Order: sequence, then structure tokens, then C-alpha cells
Amino acid sequence: MRSASTCLTALVLGSALFLAGCERPPPAADQIGYRGTSMGSVTNPRTLEMREAANQPPEAQPAADPTGPRASTIYQNVKVLGDLSEGEFIRLMASMTEWLAPPDQSCAYCHNVENMADESKYQFRVARQMLIMTRSLNTDWKSHVGETGVTCYTCHRGNPQPQATFKLDPGPRGAGGFTASRQGQNFAARAVGSTSLPNDPFTQLLSYAGEIRVNTPTALAAGNPRTIQDAELTYSLMIHMSEGLGVNCTFCHNSQNFGAWNGPPQRATAFHGIRMVRDINTRHVQPLAAILPPERLGPEGDNAKVFCTTCHQAQPKPMGGAPMLRDYPELGAPRPAP
Repeated sequence: MRSASTCLTALVLGSALFLAGCERPPPAADQIGYRGTSMGSVTNPRTLEMREAANQPPEAQPAADPTGPRASTIYQNVKVLGDLSEGEFIRLMASMTEWLAPPDQSCAYCHNVENMADESKYQFRVARQMLIMTRSLNTDWKSHVGETGVTCYTCHRGNPQPQATFKLDPGPRGAGGFTASRQGQNFAARAVGSTSLPNDPFTQLLSYAGEIRVNTPTALAAGNPRTIQDAELTYSLMIHMSEGLGVNCTFCHNSQNFGAWNGPPQRATAFHGIRMVRDINTRHVQPLAAILPPERLGPEGDNAKVFCTTCHQAQPKPMGGAPMLRDYPELGAPRPAP
């Protein structure tokens, strides 16, 4: 019989080999701050390669001639893209069918093909609002999207509805008494890293202008007005942002003082991104709930809204920073009449 020490050694070695295979190759750590301050970025080359492969935009269609009569003078009921030439308009419509329409429906997903100007399909009205939103993002929110810009594909990735969204969700309920409602906590939610933190920080912080704060920015003479609930919502959202962008906390924060602004410049970009997402949800997405069919609504009667993962899909820059607006200038600011 083997001795106890031999068995223990074999068990330890076996466990080490098993755990070593959980993440391969070994993660790479890049120091981005002073030693001893935990200002490092940890990545796994294999995971990065997988993310890059999954975040490639489709090849852009050949550019269209921007001259000639405007689409609004040729087609009926063109209220958003009427400033485009006929060629640009058709190019963008063809691209949209590739970006989000089911393959078996193509133009018919949004249009009554017997009368393309007909607004009877809710998808037609949703698409119009989404085009207004996309142009707004590419012109009014350069503080976040820069010159890279976005297209429908940034969120949709070939699906009629973006796959990474959130809705109001009360979560599972207990048997009764004080356990009847979990207040959105203590059950795993992938959107917040499967932590026991609130599973929906998004409704308060990304649908409305709730304060994302853990402590007071002023002296504590009057005490800290921030509550434990404020801190939990904040940390829950931060975990989502970290996973949604595929980065560590140090990507945006100075780990010596997470509340300080003297850290990486990405914090300012994230600041504008949070406000951009709020604008998307309050101005463009939530009002559409009134025209959507019941199957598009959540258990509380609201429609799907966006958060960081919707666009980023575990990358610091959506699509690895592919120049979406350069390839599709039709989705930029409306052009003045010729």
C-alpha cells in the first residue's frame, strides 16, 4: 500500500496539473502604473484571439456615388435618410438587411414589399428611430465613439434584435415573508459577473440618471450621504463594465484612489459612454415599448434596453476599433441640400 504522504503528494500534483489547465497559456500582465500599486492589466492571449475572431465586421459594400437626386425626391415617406443620393440610400438599405434582417425575409422584415412606404409593420417604425439614434451617436457623442462611429451591425451582429440587452427582472422569489423578494440580489446573474450584488443596476443607473458613487466627494463633516445600496449598485455596474469591455478595473481607474480622475484617460471616455447609454435608452429605446408586440416585452412589460456589452462584446473598442463611420458615412450627420 502507498503511504499517506505519497498519496497526498500525488493528489497535490494532480490538482496542480488540473488547475494549470484551467487557463492557458499563462495570462500576460502589463504594468501600467507604479510598482506595488496593482496598476496592471492582465490578459490571456488565447482569449484575446477568440474575441477578435468573434468581433469582425462584415466587409463593407462598395461606396456609392453621393451625387444626383436625393432619396427624398425619388422615394415616398423617407423621413430620415432623404439627404442621401439614390445610390447611397440603396447601399445602406442593402447593408441593413445584412446587418439585422432574418435571411429568409430580407427587406420584408421591415417593409410591406407591396408598398415600401407603408408604415404598418412595427419594425419599419423601430428602424426609423434607430437610424435617428445612430446618426445622433455619430455626431453628438464623439466624446465616446470618436471618429470610429457605429452602424446597426455594432449592436445587432446579424440578429433582428441585439443579443446583449437588459430588461426589468425581479428575479426568483422566495417562499414567503422577508424572503418573498430578493431585491434583485443573491442569485447569479451573468450580466454582473454572477456575483451576489444587485443583478439589475442598469435600470437605475443606465435608464435613469442615478448617481454612480460609493462615497461623498466632499469632507465628511456631514457624514457620507451614500448608502450601502448605492455602493452595491455601483460595484455591480462596474463589474458589468469590466466584463463587457474585457478589461481590468485599472483600464479606467487609478487603483490608489478609485475616485480620482488622475488615472487612465479611459475613465473620461467611460464617463461619456455612461451618459450616452442613458440617452440611447431614454430618448430612443424606451419610447418604442408602446409599439412593440407582447413577445418583445419583458416580464415587467418593458422592452430590451442597451448596456455596455451590447456594443463592446468583451472588447475595449467595439469591433476592435474598425472604422464603421468611415465605411458608412451615410450614417453621419445629415447633409445640407445641394
